[in-house]
Amino acid sequence: MRRLRSVKIVATLGPASNDYEMIRALFEAGADVFRLNMSHGDHSEIRERHKIIRQVEKDLGRPISILADLQGPKLRVGVFANDEEELEVGAAFRLDLDDAPGDATRVQLPHKEIFAALEPGASLLVNDGKIALKVKECGGDFADCEVTVGGTISNRKGVNVPDVVLPLAALSEKDRKDLDFVCDLGVDWLALSFVQRPEDVEEARTLATGRAAIMSKIEKPAAVKAFDEILAVSDGIMVARGDLGVELPVQNVPPIQKRLIRKCRAVAKPVIVATQMLESMIDSPMPTRAEVSDVATAIYEGTDAIMLSAESAAGSFPIEAVKTMNNVAIEVEGDPNYRDIISAQRGGKKETVADGIVVAAREIAETTDIKAICCFTQSGTTAALVSRERPHVPIIALTPLHGTARRLSLSWGTHCVITGSVDRFKMAVVNAARAVRADGFGTEDDQIVVTAGVPFNQPGTTNILRVAPCAERLIFSSDPE
Repeated sequence: MRRLRSVKIVATLGPASNDYEMIRALFEAGADVFRLNMSHGDHSEIRERHKIIRQVEKDLGRPISILADLQGPKLRVGVFANDEEELEVGAAFRLDLDDAPGDATRVQLPHKEIFAALEPGASLLVNDGKIALKVKECGGDFADCEVTVGGTISNRKGVNVPDVVLPLAALSEKDRKDLDFVCDLGVDWLALSFVQRPEDVEEARTLATGRAAIMSKIEKPAAVKAFDEILAVSDGIMVARGDLGVELPVQNVPPIQKRLIRKCRAVAKPVIVATQMLESMIDSPMPTRAEVSDVATAIYEGTDAIMLSAESAAGSFPIEAVKTMNNVAIEVEGDPNYRDIISAQRGGKKETVADGIVVAAREIAETTDIKAICCFTQSGTTAALVSRERPHVPIIALTPLHGTARRLSLSWGTHCVITGSVDRFKMAVVNAARAVRADGFGTEDDQIVVTAGVPFNQPGTTNILRVAPCAERLIFSSDPE
């Protein structure tokens, strides 16, 4: 199941992709990572989807990464006596804690934390920004507002508060239960919603107790402002453009996306670009030209992964959506300009022996006829560093640990292989050559670069690089023990 592109594809599972046949078909079409959205589906449904993914993984013999996306706190207005009301621009409208049904002048906002943080002049956005309110006066249990963007407001519509950092934890009580459930289940990544500060990430890490890697979703202005600190304590980043595009002017999102991708790559942490990438394919077998351009832009920017949400979870054409992403990626990565752009973006501090080894591996691959860079890795760090270099040859990540292989399945360019433990470098080279030949990356006539750490099976010891033949007879006759 060798991919013909380096960027990875994340597919969300849901009612349209709920059984073995469909999930297997999605993987065969190009999905590398499956997202379990904890906002939809109870624990029994999530458990069944997880079980199916692991069965597909076993049947196809390829590590598959599973990302559980926590819901986060949901801020919503209450209900209306008439179910909905029309708000006119310039009208006064009150939000308060009173649970009485609302009307054209007021409605409940059952989140006292919001009132505690509001100040006059702050904005409130309702229903994905379709309605905008400006706070004129506020207190601990109310906010008197002016309608600046009018429209229809109805029961339990979502509320965004872009101007202030809310005194709300990123993890609700539901999230805590979901986190423990999916970690026990055995997911590889946890996507954390409503991140505003690094402490939100640290809380999730404490609760996860090493059972899953932590991915911070950047969907709030506060997270953009504190991004460097959030990135430092995260294992990966999701640029979640949905809420980000509501809470910020839409024209701000593309440069933010580009900036975040580069910062993630500089520190060798994977980044996903998500939300509305092929939105029209929920109902159509063909995407719009603008959507194709959006996907291509993210790939040109060097993102590790691109994500499908409702397109694969609830749409009518989930397989076609994955195939479209796969085909766009292959076309973009075949463009000579792509390699120039990716190389020009290469950066990040190079301070360790491992940094030097992976840079040397990439440079050797660029100047000689090398078919793959093969990394033996325990924690996945070395493969992530090679991925940061964005080499023009495939990256074969060899590890005895299923968890490491699955997590690395999200990283750009990595082809993950489960291998037995080795205690001699010669056998590491032999295993690498076998993997390259078995998965169609090279033949006995080809050469590869192998990186490893001595002593073996210890994280953080990458200190050796070897240009090796793929022919075992040549390895045994020439390689050191």
